[in-house]
Amino acid sequence: MREYRPHAAHWGSFDAIIEDGRLVGVRPFAHDPQPGALIQAVPDVVQSAARIDRPHVRAGWLRGERRGSERGDRDFVPVPWDQAIRLVAEETRRIRQAHGDASIFGGSYGWSSAGRFHHARSQLHRFLGLGGGFTTQVTNYSYGAGMTLMPHILGTNEVVHGPVTDWSSLEKHTRVMFCLGGLPLKNTLVTSGGAGAHEYIPWLRRLVAAGVRFINVSPLRSDAPDFLNAEWVPIRPNTDTALLLAMTHALLREGREDRGFLSSHCVGWDRLRPYILGESDGVAKTPEWAAPITGIPAGRIRSLALDLASAPSMLGATWSLQRAEHGEQPWWALVALAAMLGGIGKPGQGVSFGYGSMNGMGTPRRHLPSVSMPAVRNPGGIAIPVARVTELLERPGSILQYNGRDIPLPDIRMIWWAGGNPFHHHQDLNRLLRAWNRAETIVVQEPWWTAAARHADIVLPATTTLERNDIASSSSDRFVRAMHQAIAPLGQARNDHDMLADMAEHLGFRERFTEQRDEAAWLRHIYERWRQACGRLGETVPDFDRFWQEGHVEIPSPEEDFVLFADFAADPVAHPLNTPSGKIELYSETIAGFGYGEIGGHPRWQEPSEYLGAPLAGRYPLHLLSYQPATRLHGQLDNGPVAAASKIQGREPLLMHPEDAAARDLADGDIVRVHNDRGASLAGLRLDAGIRPGVVAMATGAWWDPQGGLDVHGNPNVLTRDVGTSRLGQGCSAQSCLVEVEAFEGPAPGVTVHAPPRPRVEAVRGGAA
Repeated sequence: MREYRPHAAHWGSFDAIIEDGRLVGVRPFAHDPQPGALIQAVPDVVQSAARIDRPHVRAGWLRGERRGSERGDRDFVPVPWDQAIRLVAEETRRIRQAHGDASIFGGSYGWSSAGRFHHARSQLHRFLGLGGGFTTQVTNYSYGAGMTLMPHILGTNEVVHGPVTDWSSLEKHTRVMFCLGGLPLKNTLVTSGGAGAHEYIPWLRRLVAAGVRFINVSPLRSDAPDFLNAEWVPIRPNTDTALLLAMTHALLREGREDRGFLSSHCVGWDRLRPYILGESDGVAKTPEWAAPITGIPAGRIRSLALDLASAPSMLGATWSLQRAEHGEQPWWALVALAAMLGGIGKPGQGVSFGYGSMNGMGTPRRHLPSVSMPAVRNPGGIAIPVARVTELLERPGSILQYNGRDIPLPDIRMIWWAGGNPFHHHQDLNRLLRAWNRAETIVVQEPWWTAAARHADIVLPATTTLERNDIASSSSDRFVRAMHQAIAPLGQARNDHDMLADMAEHLGFRERFTEQRDEAAWLRHIYERWRQACGRLGETVPDFDRFWQEGHVEIPSPEEDFVLFADFAADPVAHPLNTPSGKIELYSETIAGFGYGEIGGHPRWQEPSEYLGAPLAGRYPLHLLSYQPATRLHGQLDNGPVAAASKIQGREPLLMHPEDAAARDLADGDIVRVHNDRGASLAGLRLDAGIRPGVVAMATGAWWDPQGGLDVHGNPNVLTRDVGTSRLGQGCSAQSCLVEVEAFEGPAPGVTVHAPPRPRVEAVRGGAA
């Protein structure tokens, strides 16, 4: 008999189709106007050969090979669950007693599951917090530098993660959308916490019908879908700040700046203006100055600036723009340009950093919280910016400077990861692995044999979302979705909550961890907390039993448009920003006071170490951009059929302009070696006339498959540089990366990472093999 079970993922809501206890397919959520193809990968991925069937322990770890040991995927011994639980609990106790709470790194990162109860990071951090504390991470890889900067400049991160001025306001009032990084469709396939409705494409089509003009400033034409009829401005990567400063200069020379807004709503214009004109450093930031830096003709730069001043304009930048050395600068410069135009807080105008970065950004919605687990305090814990993991592991006892603070780095003895995959998100993977191996013990909870699991000491098989009950919820989506368990757990997989509860029992705090609730009780509890919060905000939602039976709750769309900073624009005295001055800080005394020479007190042009204008380009003449693919979410679903169909001979595609390929005697479909001083990776070549010459691009997320010092699968983070954007933001700089590409000679090694490692068969302490 066929059954349909409501479910959800970051890439969309769906019904799981079950026959005889087996997941055989999915069908899109009936209320989704534009469901993506990613949901079709779910059955194959859930039932993948790469699933971890039972707990495993590295044989070398059992023999006492701990700190400094090489980790790999051919040294695992299967063990029973009771032994695995005991080993982890006892090791946690030993590490805490010998080295202190901060020596445990709870490195879980987001995107583990749309489910709010079984969210792996939340569960692990709850366990480690109640157990005494741990070292953790703040900010994120997506927009870490920007989210540190914006509170200093605009007093909020809403301009980054929402709510931003909604599409309804743009449809009525915007005439030009100026998009640094474009408005790529691929990013809007996903919503953190789960999507009930993909509304990005329908809204964009409404803006086109309303006559909005789109300008795509990007090295890739494909960063704007064809139906936008966008004007393409192919810029050199990492030079957006120079472009924006030159545009501000053009406005100044024409007297088109909004002097009233700059005076009433901003501070620091008197410090930024002399820099733009060259009065403070002797270099006027003219379009002629910017042209050789950006590759955009001076006349085009000047016309772009005047076009924005001549019509109601929304200025936007994708999150990826700040994932570069000095990545704070283009975002700050874009705020300055928007302030000169005077549109911040006006309907359909201003600045945003979210459009095109994730589904739900700009969608009209009631501003309600999402369903979530109650937070647990991390007593005495230390938090580092997430992109500085390698430094944390490499430099115990040293100081990490971040956002005006000096953070003492503890000596990490135990790494514990549940949810996320550092060997996907992080840069310079060979360096990360050397630092990773410094730990004494590495525990990974994971459904699949990812690179993180393969480089662990203790591997605990976790259930997928289809094997448990949960609730999907996002503040960026109007639907809250019930996630009914569809199939029984495969192999010996267990829920994160259940395995951690058993460990908490060994350590004496099971009742504090579970609060005497099982899965069903927790789901009811967190839903009712959310329902009460909605009630306090004037929104009535059904009780849990009705929600669970019907499978979803839909929050009605608002009746009025939302315009970010509207109150501030109307009266900056009565509605000040949460900045020291209460105004937009074009010059920040706070940031200048940190004394970080690489950032300064106002936006400015600084050359990255790796871009096409750097001396290193003589050795590595191609700028590599790494982007979120349309065929998976980060590394999730890489072992499924949708991702596999996009690959070339099993490798991740590398986009290259035909002129660059011809200069290297390369042809479409070739297997190529992409390399620099940090590493090398194989990729399949795909020619694309819509990429700027001198630039190549490869999607992130192909599971790392190192063989003899060569990644054979196409993971760009083998090549990217692991350096902070600045000491202010300490974000990742993945987009500042130079490489060379050449034909790979000889037979290409097979990709093996989607098959499980071969376990050893030998006796282990305390149990049979």
